[in-house]
Amino acid sequence: MSRIGNAPIQIPSGVDVTVQDGEVIVKGPKGELRQKIVGEIEVIREDSTLRVVRKSDEKYHRSLHGLTRTLINNMIIGVTQGFRKDLEISGVGYRATKEGDSLVLSVGYSHPVRLQPPQGITYVVESPTRISVQGIDKQLVGAEAARIRSVREPEPYKGKGIKYVDEVIRRKAGKAGKAGGGRR
Repeated sequence: MSRIGNAPIQIPSGVDVTVQDGEVIVKGPKGELRQKIVGEIEVIREDSTLRVVRKSDEKYHRSLHGLTRTLINNMIIGVTQGFRKDLEISGVGYRATKEGDSLVLSVGYSHPVRLQPPQGITYVVESPTRISVQGIDKQLVGAEAARIRSVREPEPYKGKGIKYVDEVIRRKAGKAGKAGGGRR
């Protein structure tokens, strides 16, 4: 029995939810999101709540039940509050700047790396070493933050690179020098 899938979704004021043709459309103050729903899952609107119901107890339908409910709930949170992922740059001379909409990263390569944001994503450079990725689609925000991080992933010896703010980098000890040095 899915505890997540059975929980009702509260629709806050100022948010319009429409269920039509196997698609859920959520409109709010920050924008509009759409999500296709599998035919075996049904979304029922009751006043200011939504319920997600599965048609059978098969394993496939049970797996989609909680997922569908979570996706719709994330859409409602996105159009009301939005989502953000914060990244931190560490390393001597590593920094980020913003030119227009694009993000310019100087992270130890021979050239600066320019990244264009996808539709619905904004970059905020809070300081030369802190970047915030913001948007209404949780999946898109996470994917874009991962794309920025992949430009220079943090390395385990000095910790240089781009990492999430709450990420912990497991550090490794460097090469241990041999006592006495040289050959014998």
